[in-house]
Amino acid sequence: MAYFFWEDDGIVQMLTEFEPQFVHQFVSLPSNVERADVFRILVLKWFGGIYADVDTRPLRRPASWISASDLAAWTDSVAEMSFSFDNPVGSILGIEADCSPNKNDYWRMGYSYPVQLTQWALASSSGHAILLRFMDILQRRLEDVARRNRGDINAPEAVRELRQIGPLSLTGPVAVTIAAKTWLEQRTGLRWNGLTGLLDGGQSKLVEDVLVLPITGFSPGRGRYGNMGSKPVTDPSARVWHRAQGSWRSFDPKVEFGKVCRTLLGLCKDWSKQPD
Repeated sequence: MAYFFWEDDGIVQMLTEFEPQFVHQFVSLPSNVERADVFRILVLKWFGGIYADVDTRPLRRPASWISASDLAAWTDSVAEMSFSFDNPVGSILGIEADCSPNKNDYWRMGYSYPVQLTQWALASSSGHAILLRFMDILQRRLEDVARRNRGDINAPEAVRELRQIGPLSLTGPVAVTIAAKTWLEQRTGLRWNGLTGLLDGGQSKLVEDVLVLPITGFSPGRGRYGNMGSKPVTDPSARVWHRAQGSWRSFDPKVEFGKVCRTLLGLCKDWSKQPD
């Protein structure tokens, strides 16, 4: 494996050469974390490879991330659909939230979907359809915001609207989840919540050429609250340990109160999860 660390100058150079029409939208994103979110997608889109946040610790060599058991056929007993695929894996994604869709646990913990993907670690071949869909959705959203503000994505009202959407939904885990969810549903008829590992002890699930790891894959070692089936970092299925430093976050009393309100009272569902 070759390891690359991208600095700001290199990011600009890469965008100028490979995504010249997107540079203006890219620099207009309200925060650095959103630019980091998007850049990891663009690098994988053009070159393929593996991405991991700098606050992650590798637990298995990337070349050993896929084993024969991960590629086994599986069945969604609710939808009565079976899935198997014989071609090489084109994308590896990991679950960060795994909750019952019949309960409110997922939104009380701050997630948008009962089964939600992470993007602090992911892998893909270049040009994968999920990466292309992520970029298509993002660019349409940015164009819509600009259109509502006289075509100016940098207008104060446009910036305010983007900040209200927030990085989690605009470019982060929610955006990755939507891109993967919509593509796999349309491509294969997948029932998205069928990816849960709560009913089978946390098994990997191959859909088309996308390998979806259970929560332990990229999120092992979670505590008792919000465990969602996460096993210890010593479990063989753990690939990456995320230390969750969250250096991009800033303290906001309203956001913190909303977190407590959701967790303890089951209220404040639609409150913002990030500072204004």
